[in-house]
Amino acid sequence: MEAVKITLLTLLALAVIAIIIRNIRIVPQNHSYLIEFLGKYRKSWQAGIHVKIPFLERVSAKVSLKEQVYDYPPQTVITKDNVSIDINAVVFAKVFDPYKSVYNIEDSFIGLENLSATTLRNVVGEMELDECLSSREKINAQMQEALDDATDEWGIKVRRVEIKDINPPREIEDAMTKQMKAEREKRQAILEAEAHKESVTKVAEGDKAAKVLAAEAEREAKIAIAEGEAKAIEATYNAQARGLEALQKAKIDNSVLYLRGLDALKEVADGRATKIFVPTDIASVLTSAGAIGEALGVGDATTIDKSPKIEESNRLDPTAREGRSYITEEVQNTVSEIEVDNQ
Repeated sequence: MEAVKITLLTLLALAVIAIIIRNIRIVPQNHSYLIEFLGKYRKSWQAGIHVKIPFLERVSAKVSLKEQVYDYPPQTVITKDNVSIDINAVVFAKVFDPYKSVYNIEDSFIGLENLSATTLRNVVGEMELDECLSSREKINAQMQEALDDATDEWGIKVRRVEIKDINPPREIEDAMTKQMKAEREKRQAILEAEAHKESVTKVAEGDKAAKVLAAEAEREAKIAIAEGEAKAIEATYNAQARGLEALQKAKIDNSVLYLRGLDALKEVADGRATKIFVPTDIASVLTSAGAIGEALGVGDATTIDKSPKIEESNRLDPTAREGRSYITEEVQNTVSEIEVDNQ
């Protein structure tokens, strides 16, 4: 009897140990277990080791607290301008209240999928196709706000929504391709026109600057030439004035003047002049009619020599100009003044 009793106690102890071990639960990180006591919710287990009451408590649901990614199949949506497009969205959500996610909705995954589809139709249905294609951020924000408000009762937090694909009909894609090509060609033509305009403008500005510089250079050259001529004329007259002053200071007598007059008359009457103007003071020297006739060539049938005259290398008159064989009016007047003074 003692042996049977010991055996029963051993078996009972082993059974109790097995039951206890069987009711030990280890909850992983970012998970939550919902515990029911006799069919009624009692508590939620967080990460760690837990022991439930055998036969009275049970784990009703195991809920993951990680953020989940729900990639739903494409939905056919009609836009505001009656274009049928296929569009799908990716929803990022996580459970923040395990109790609500289990007891407030039968299947939170199916509920979120259907809610996303209806919300997407409502949001896109209020937009035209061009706006849908260019306003993805707007669609994402509106869907995220609508889903987050609706899923609060389910203990689900919608973190973000992203539009994955928007597929318009084939004919719409062809039209969009042609439109895009036309826009690119238009921009190319505009850029080429602007480049041509800028090039022509630069060339015109360059020509203008070159003409301005040429005009300024020509003006400066003319000014320099004029200044040079003015200085040359001034130097010539200054030289003549100094010559006249020198003659006045020399106090030349009549004999020298007569000799100078004869030299000048000799150069005038060299057989090349058709007309000769004889000054009065020199005419008085020519008292002989034969001398005047010889000088003027009266009664002489000799032909006028028109060959080029050989210039003498050393001229006696320092005031005579190159290429001229007559006494300047200033010199003659000065000589007449000197004669008057001498008389």
